[in-house]
Amino acid sequence: MEKDLMQVTLFSDGSSRGNPGPGGYGTVLRYVDGSGKIHEREYSEGFPDTTNNRMELMGVITGLEKLTKPCHVHIISDSRYVVDAFNKHWLDSWQQRGWKGADKKPVKNIDLWQRLLKAAEGHELEFTWIKGHNGHPENERCDALATTAADRAAEENGSLG
Repeated sequence: MEKDLMQVTLFSDGSSRGNPGPGGYGTVLRYVDGSGKIHEREYSEGFPDTTNNRMELMGVITGLEKLTKPCHVHIISDSRYVVDAFNKHWLDSWQQRGWKGADKKPVKNIDLWQRLLKAAEGHELEFTWIKGHNGHPENERCDALATTAADRAAEENGSLG
């Protein structure tokens, strides 16, 4: 890990009401500046027709795309789909096989995996999986942002209730 890189923590969660259905993501970016002051930003967005996995990816993508210079980014997520793709090197295998899984079928969400890889360029990434809905304050906040965005997308498109 380069000492010069700003240390950023990215918390993220995705949600969908139905799979597919209305969905949203929530992301919290946090860093501590040189004077010890904590800076935090929250992002969320809803989509009328999506999946939970797409929203998990969008949360991480959005956080990375908001960074304006190379950083060491510690990504904390309750999505095994996202975390394992990096920590278990699934992404490397998928790319080596032309974006096909071990079953020889095309990987789902290729567009977002490629966008995530592009957003990750120049950054050092570290992924940690946490259990969702387990009282982790930042994960609970991301979940609230994601579900609120999903519900808003559903209401705007007349697909709730």
